[in-house]
Amino acid sequence: MHDDASTESPADQWADNAMEVLLVVALDPELDPEAGERGARRLRAEIADLDVESVRPGPSATPPDAAKGADAVAVGAVVVALSASGGVFTALVETVRDWLARSSARHRVSLTIDGDTIELERASEAERRDLIDAYIHRHTGSQ
Repeated sequence: MHDDASTESPADQWADNAMEVLLVVALDPELDPEAGERGARRLRAEIADLDVESVRPGPSATPPDAAKGADAVAVGAVVVALSASGGVFTALVETVRDWLARSSARHRVSLTIDGDTIELERASEAERRDLIDAYIHRHTGSQ
């Protein structure tokens, strides 16, 4: 291991540190807001069932004028803290991928690590898989 952190590979940095992933679900605007919120909460529960360190509310966004409740937009924004062990990041991404595949709505999900964001929406399964695989590789050094 090098003393200079800037020469470490993403895999070395991953092994040295826990990571935080900002996950934002932009709900399908044509979907009933309550149904969308239930779906976002189900995703959050599925993520909490993974071997993650924590799942906490993400940064607030300004809700649209028609939104009910104090923070309707941020219902889908969470910060997930991951340990470096056990392929948890890959499991997180797979959980999001599966959730999107099960939904007939046009949701968008973005994952951000250290300013690097991937946004998933109406891509084909193959396109989504290729994008996600490249993103996982960038942040773990594995495939």
